[in-house]
Amino acid sequence: MLKAIIVDDEPHIVQGLKALIDWKSEGYNIVASFSNGKEALEYLKNNKVDLIMADIKMPVMTGLDLLKEIRDSKVSDAAFVISSGFADFSYAQTAIKYDCKRYILKPVDADALLEILREVKEENHAEDKIPVSKEMEDAYFERNLIGVIKGKYDDVILERVLDKIRNDDEIRYIEIQAEDNNQIDEEDDDSEKLTMQRKIYEAAKVFLGENEYNAVLDPSGHDKIFDVGFIFTRDLAGKMGISEEEYFDKLHDYLSDYAGVNVILFIGKKVKGLKNTSKSYGTACRLRYLKGFREKQSIYNYDDNDIKDNNDRVFILKDSIDNFIRSVEDNNKDRILETIEKLFEDMMASGAGSFIDININYIVFQLINLAAKQDDDINQEEILRIISEKTFENGVLRGSKEHLKQFALEYADYLSQLRKNVSKGALSDVEREIKYNYMSNLTLKGLGDKYYINSAYLGQIFHRKYGCSFKDYLNNYRLEKAVELLLNSDMKVYEIASSVGYRDVDYFVNKFIALKGCTPAKFRKQDKGSV
Repeated sequence: MLKAIIVDDEPHIVQGLKALIDWKSEGYNIVASFSNGKEALEYLKNNKVDLIMADIKMPVMTGLDLLKEIRDSKVSDAAFVISSGFADFSYAQTAIKYDCKRYILKPVDADALLEILREVKEENHAEDKIPVSKEMEDAYFERNLIGVIKGKYDDVILERVLDKIRNDDEIRYIEIQAEDNNQIDEEDDDSEKLTMQRKIYEAAKVFLGENEYNAVLDPSGHDKIFDVGFIFTRDLAGKMGISEEEYFDKLHDYLSDYAGVNVILFIGKKVKGLKNTSKSYGTACRLRYLKGFREKQSIYNYDDNDIKDNNDRVFILKDSIDNFIRSVEDNNKDRILETIEKLFEDMMASGAGSFIDININYIVFQLINLAAKQDDDINQEEILRIISEKTFENGVLRGSKEHLKQFALEYADYLSQLRKNVSKGALSDVEREIKYNYMSNLTLKGLGDKYYINSAYLGQIFHRKYGCSFKDYLNNYRLEKAVELLLNSDMKVYEIASSVGYRDVDYFVNKFIALKGCTPAKFRKQDKGSV
């Protein structure tokens, strides 16, 4: 079914268009309706539709302004139809300029509307039959390659990758990043990082020439790691008549010159065959972990003697870590920063950086214990989730001292709120918000900011009291309000959905079915039949 929305500030027009023809038999589902262009624009930012029917004159944002905005911002590529109560050539000209499908006059004629719907449907079906483009093929291949890199593949996926990458006896995975990607930056800077990542990726493909498929964009999939993956096979250096080390130097210099910034290579260990790439990938990631604890370099090679683990020694910097944990427990911000500096210094001086995993596990264990000491009933799995969701995970993944500092300061505040037992007042505030504003866009983060409480802690105490997440509770509350409206009003289902806080009617119906076992319309019908 194709998805359509109607945008008109006159409710009787909206209802008239819905009743004018049998939309479903024409292959359309009207998923939402809005009274102005701004509401429709917000919906389109998160929802794909195939057809937009909009009135030319509306409050807040007109149909023409909506058309201009979605074309300029590329929010939607849906077919756009403008309806108007009067003919105006200048309006029609503007609409055509912005790729308006049709400009029709009110009252809308059923035959004219059917003609438009069938034309749009035919165009959509024609697009479905267009052969897959090279860009789509490349994207599909990269998805398969990332599966092989991470060890999540079957024989079919491996064969697809082997069609384009040589299966060598000696393979290494190389992670490539711009040097300054390991510093804390504001979110606004991410666009620059993405641009740089793309530049490095394109340079790697040029460097590889006919072996361009050995480069892959963003294999980590992490929103704070801007990496490029590179599959090195022995024959790449052989074709140039140079050694592996010379090849790595040449690759580094070429990418740095092309991107205009120094790049860092993390070169994993040698493995036999493409099917073992994930083992090399794991060691390359490990080099990234260690970066923050080692002397600054441009190329980190797993084969270097000072990088490999010495299995005869295991270092846990207990004193340094215990001092850090104590500063977090005391919520002593200056001391937290000092102990992290000392921890990193000790890591570098002692060689314990090679055992970062063990030290990090010890830190996590101690942090969980800190929370448990505040509250015996605390869910340790919940604490692990909080730790992973916060900046601590980014800090470990990127070897960044600054991210560890940021996390520690936030976590210390979280523990402080546990000690103060602020739950009673906070829960009362949240309950009141749900009661009076359930139809609004309520989130834990927004409520946490409003009432000055850590959102992770708020979610935890909410779950403990109600036995479910805040999101599930809010959904159920809204649905019970919808039940009241179904039984005690003549409102349409889409009107009820909107009035209780659901913008997407389909989503509302699915949630209702999950709770009540039937659609809202059937629920209402059953109730009337039982009277």
